[in-house]
Amino acid sequence: MAKKAAAESEEVRLKKGVSAKRTGHSNPKGDAALRALRKRLKREQRKRRALALRKKHAAGSKAAAPAAK
Repeated sequence: MAKKAAAESEEVRLKKGVSAKRTGHSNPKGDAALRALRKRLKREQRKRRALALRKKHAAGSKAAAPAAK
């Protein structure tokens, strides 16, 4: 059986968590939990960007060549 896709992506969930933690926070730079959330969010963003780049490189220039003609 295949895994079911999450209702909302990990990235969206982390963004919501970061924004919720930041609201009404006196010292966001000193909060270790907030820092950990931000780090996880950045990691997810890097993964998404790397995947997009891999797919783009995998497509190669063959796909772009016929469109240019």
